[in-house]
Amino acid sequence: MTMARERHLERIAEVRAGTSSERVPYPIHIRECEVLGARMLGSALLRLTLGGDGAAGFESHAPCEHVKLIFPDEHGELRLPEPDGLKLRWPRPMPVSREYTVRRYDPDAREIDLDIALHAGGLAADWATTVAPGARVHVAGPPGGVVVPDSYDSYLLGGDITALPAIARRLEELPATAAGWTFVEVADGSEEIELVAPEGVAVRWLHRGTAAPGTSDILERAVRTVQVPRGERVFVWLAGEAGVLKPLRRWVRDELGIPHEDCDITGYWKRGVTNFDEDHNDGEGHGHGH
Repeated sequence: MTMARERHLERIAEVRAGTSSERVPYPIHIRECEVLGARMLGSALLRLTLGGDGAAGFESHAPCEHVKLIFPDEHGELRLPEPDGLKLRWPRPMPVSREYTVRRYDPDAREIDLDIALHAGGLAADWATTVAPGARVHVAGPPGGVVVPDSYDSYLLGGDITALPAIARRLEELPATAAGWTFVEVADGSEEIELVAPEGVAVRWLHRGTAAPGTSDILERAVRTVQVPRGERVFVWLAGEAGVLKPLRRWVRDELGIPHEDCDITGYWKRGVTNFDEDHNDGEGHGHGH
């Protein structure tokens, strides 16, 4: 286990020092954490802080990494995955779970922050708004994340409220000299939060208004205004509703000509689909708990 642990840490360091992004898998663990508290960020994000002994040894390396919160099924039964080498073996049918970006991990305080996008009828959102400090919850992952070098000429980030936690973390972790563009679609100004971004990264909030989430082309239109100077290498990170991202995928590939290793475009959710999972390849998936 120690050798494997060292291997993925070595790989993360190599990618960071290199020229192209790469998804690096980490050993996947299941842990029981304690709810330390919750507070609102703007009108649409709830920051859930987890901790306790179960948070010791947690790993956090990439702004897009995610964990699954596991809940009892409709019969009240909590069925958990079991450790299987460096991965987890999941029971069938799959347990009820929802997936969230790791917004922050403080190893000294043993605190894990998850920013949850609130929406009516969401299982985890409803739980998070009513859960009392001291409650326990099982956390699986993260299974890995996309590690991005600091060597790109510019960075293009965009998404909706479900992508905002990863965007906020990536902006904080970019080098102070970074340049680029960030676009965040929200309903209105009440959903905006404070972002800490390098001076050279322009941040634009896009107000969707009364349109339902996942039905507006406001993000697509804004992102398509970006003009990358000839010869510059740009890293593109986009996440949100799968249908909204479809035309942007084509634009990034065909019009910007961005190679696969220089972009990460992920459908976190899909209108009308509960717990949408775009990518089953890492044993955890990417469907976020919108």
